[in-house]
Amino acid sequence: MCGIAGVTSRGDSSALDGMVERMHHRGPDGRGIELDQESGVGLGMCRLAILDPIHGQQPMALEEEALRIVFNGEIYNSPQLRTTLEMGGCRFTTRNSDTEVLLHLYAEKGEDMLADLNGMFAFVIHDRRRGILFGARDRMGIKPLYYADRDGRFAFASELKSLLLLSWVGRDIDFESLYHYLSLQFVPAPSTILQDVKKIPAGHSFTYDLGNEALTVRRFWSLPVSPDDDLPPGEWEQALRTKVAACVRRWTLSDVPIACSLSGGLDSSGIVGALCDGGYDELATYTVGFRESAEDETCRARAVAEKWGTDHHEVVLSPDVLLDDLETMVWHLDEPYGGGLPSWYIYREVGRTHKVVLTGTGGDELFGNYAKWRIYERPGLFRTREILRRAGESGSLREFARAVSCPHGYYYHRYASDVLKDRVMFGDGGHGVRERTEALLERRWVEAGMSNPRDTVACIDFQLQLPEEFLAMTDKFSMAHSVEARTPLLDHELVELVFRMPAAVRTSARDPKQWMRAIVRDLVPPELLDAPKKGFVLPLLSWTRGELRPMVESLLGPERLDAQGIFSNRVWKGIVRPHISRDVNRTQQVWTLLMFQLWCKVFKVL
Repeated sequence: MCGIAGVTSRGDSSALDGMVERMHHRGPDGRGIELDQESGVGLGMCRLAILDPIHGQQPMALEEEALRIVFNGEIYNSPQLRTTLEMGGCRFTTRNSDTEVLLHLYAEKGEDMLADLNGMFAFVIHDRRRGILFGARDRMGIKPLYYADRDGRFAFASELKSLLLLSWVGRDIDFESLYHYLSLQFVPAPSTILQDVKKIPAGHSFTYDLGNEALTVRRFWSLPVSPDDDLPPGEWEQALRTKVAACVRRWTLSDVPIACSLSGGLDSSGIVGALCDGGYDELATYTVGFRESAEDETCRARAVAEKWGTDHHEVVLSPDVLLDDLETMVWHLDEPYGGGLPSWYIYREVGRTHKVVLTGTGGDELFGNYAKWRIYERPGLFRTREILRRAGESGSLREFARAVSCPHGYYYHRYASDVLKDRVMFGDGGHGVRERTEALLERRWVEAGMSNPRDTVACIDFQLQLPEEFLAMTDKFSMAHSVEARTPLLDHELVELVFRMPAAVRTSARDPKQWMRAIVRDLVPPELLDAPKKGFVLPLLSWTRGELRPMVESLLGPERLDAQGIFSNRVWKGIVRPHISRDVNRTQQVWTLLMFQLWCKVFKVL
């Protein structure tokens, strides 16, 4: 696990050391920087040593093939790939480095190597003979990869903040990204909050031609919805149980001890059960609770830990502790983010003793995400693929637009509807935004090209919210504490198996967790099987009217809004002032705006 960075211009090589240093938290165990004198390409990394700690230093080279690589992540089938490569005549110099496996695999297969990889990854290879950089981000988007491409210069990094050290990377806001953020509470790929920085989307690779200074980005994986109607439900259950056990075990590949975050829910509890049932010894588990809800959270987690005899750690915090770390969180998040924050403290506690932690992220998205698709199955709302295609071409999907704008719509537009943004937040013109958020979601819906809403909503989840909100937050918060967070429920073999299930079998409105319950029923205490989903809800209403009110009035007051020139003064008059005066409840809008303004303050933008 690392932070990686690279530049293509000798003029930028002096900044490379600073780019790597700015990500020191991602890899405190070592660092390496190399400049290729002939091409001017510089590669750098900071390393969190997990596999082959002694021999896995980067940048790593295959000199006879004129290849160099920097790599962030883990390839969980690297032992099997290494064996196959050795049988084909490859000679390895490291003991078990997955980085060296990537180099040899690229030398054998070129860009077709990606189909062979099982894991989480963001890597870049400098191929001197072809005069290119080749890189990729894993199928689910677990690991990030930012880049800047401007005026014949190209640079990349694991974190946006590292690219800001380059003199030619500006800090001008991408107003379309801001427009989407205000509705989604995250910025969808491939854009970022800044005009000069982009991100490689999940399941995409890129090639940068050093001679032509040309970048090409390609998709190499998308959610494969391919229903198998022949397998009876009972056989699906056994297939899923077998696959989950295999994936969880595969994702323990490590030369250092691992831990598990344990929320007391089915997903994380099932992972702990699968590991211990499979013979994994001396497992450490971590639970962080908050005083208002700690009893349910910590008691359930404790029951799982007692069942399997794990080395269990509990921390109970006051919610107000988050306020002390808010600006630090914003710095590590890289982009404005209005979602959940408590997992910061799980990774902080894990980081005191461990480098690797397994989490249950992705379990909800596999099986319908608590039936988010239900609204689209109302009579007259969902249309067939052909009607959707025609409607998308004509720019008129009124029923869809109404659905996503309602309080229970697809991406929770209660944060800010397009109408609210156009009329109140931005005022006239909206800074020239070309594609509204509703139009973005319409386009993704049409492009999915699927025949039922259960599959379509899943497809959009795997493109947007899962990689760009949940996994982005998981990566940034874990790496802030020098911890590698692993998500075995997002092993692509498990994902592909799940989406072979017909939609009506895979998902249930009455019991959204039916399959996860079936998979883990022998692995968790009985009281967990029917326990309602619990999660800690930030006390945003009281914060924005209480402890954070001075910050709200400072960052969202008329003077600040006028000086910035981004938002209309109607933000203060129509949203913020009525909220803090207790005339109306605008908690989500105020919080989302505040987190953007706090990002501007921390990153010294506007």
